[in-house]
Amino acid sequence: MNNRTWEYLGVFIMSWLLVYGLTPLMIRLANALNFVDKPEARKMHLKSVPLMGGLSVFIGFLLLTLYDVAITADRSLDTPMLGYLLGSVLIVTIGLIDDRRGMHPLVKLLGQISVSLIFILSNFQLQELDQIFGSIYISLPLMVFWMVGLMNALNFLDNMDGILSGMAGILGLGYFVFSLTNTTSSNGADMAFIGLISLSFAGSTLGFLPYNFNPAKIFLGDAGSMFIGYFLSSMGILMARFAVITRENNMFYLLPVLFLSYAIFDISLVSYTRKRDGRHVMQGGKDHSTHRIYTALGSIKVTALIVYTINILIVLTTIIIFITGKPLLLLITTVMFAAFFLVFGRKLDQIPIVVPGNQQKVPKQAQR
Repeated sequence: MNNRTWEYLGVFIMSWLLVYGLTPLMIRLANALNFVDKPEARKMHLKSVPLMGGLSVFIGFLLLTLYDVAITADRSLDTPMLGYLLGSVLIVTIGLIDDRRGMHPLVKLLGQISVSLIFILSNFQLQELDQIFGSIYISLPLMVFWMVGLMNALNFLDNMDGILSGMAGILGLGYFVFSLTNTTSSNGADMAFIGLISLSFAGSTLGFLPYNFNPAKIFLGDAGSMFIGYFLSSMGILMARFAVITRENNMFYLLPVLFLSYAIFDISLVSYTRKRDGRHVMQGGKDHSTHRIYTALGSIKVTALIVYTINILIVLTTIIIFITGKPLLLLITTVMFAAFFLVFGRKLDQIPIVVPGNQQKVPKQAQR
C-alpha cells in the first residue's frame, strides 16, 4: 500500500478509536451534570439518557481534522478551513445550549443561517457565487436553504436509537468514495483533503454508534444532530461544485440531492402529513418514516438496518452514476428515486401513528 492509503486507514482508525474511547467518559460526565434527555410522550425512550454524545463525535472529528491539515501537503488553516471549522464550532455550541436550556426556534434558525453563511462565504468567492445559477441572488439563498433545511431534516431524523449516527457514518464513507472517484491531476490535493475529513467524520460517527445503537446508552442531542447536518450539507455543496467542474455539466448539481435523498424524503413526509392534519410542522412527534417502519415491524434494530440499507443503495447508485458521467442518467435516476419515495411515503402514511394529545387537531365545532 502507498503512503496515501496508510494515511486514509490511519485517520479512520484513529477517529473511530478516539470517539469509542471518549464516549464512556462523556456518559459519566453527562450523568454527573444531569445533562440528560428525559422521557416525553413524543419520544421513544422510557428513561433518562445522557445527551452529550454530539460533543464526543465533534471532538473526535475536530482533532482528526486538525491532524488531516498537518499531514496533507499544501493544506493549512487558510480562510476556507478556518471558516469551515468556525461554522462547526458555532453549530455545536448552539446545539449544546439548546440541549441544556432550550432555545427559541427563531434564535436557532438565525444561528443556522449564520453558520451557513460563514461556510459559504469563506469557501466561495463572490464571483464564483455569481456564476452558479447565473446570479449570486439565486445561488446564495439556495445554498443557505439547502444547509438550513438539511440541518433540520437530520435533526428530525435523530429520533430513534442508532438511526442518525449509523446513517451519517455511511454517508461519510460515501463522500470519501466520491473523493476517490473524482480525483484528477488538477484537483488531487482538494480531493485528498475531502477524503481525509470524510473519513474523520465517518470514523467519529461509527465510533459513537456502538453506544448509540439500541438500546442507546447516550444520545447525540441537538449538538450532534445539527453538526451532522452541517457536515453533510456543506460537503454536499462541495460535492456539487467539484462534480460539475469535472463533468462540465450543470446537471451534476443534482448529485448531492440524490445522495441525501433519504433525509429529504423524511422531512418532506413529516412536513406534508403534519400540515395536512393541522399540526405544527416543527413540533416533534412519532410520525417520521422511522417511527412508521418501527410500528409496522416492531423492532428498532430492524428499522435502523432498513434505513442503513436504503442509504447504502443510494450512495452506491450516486457513485456509479457519477463514474458513468452521464447527466441524463442522473436526472432519470433522481426522478425514479423521487417516485419511489412518493410511493413508499404513501404506504407509510397508511400506518397508524400515535399523536400526543397536545398536538391533535381540534375540530372547528369544538373551538366555538
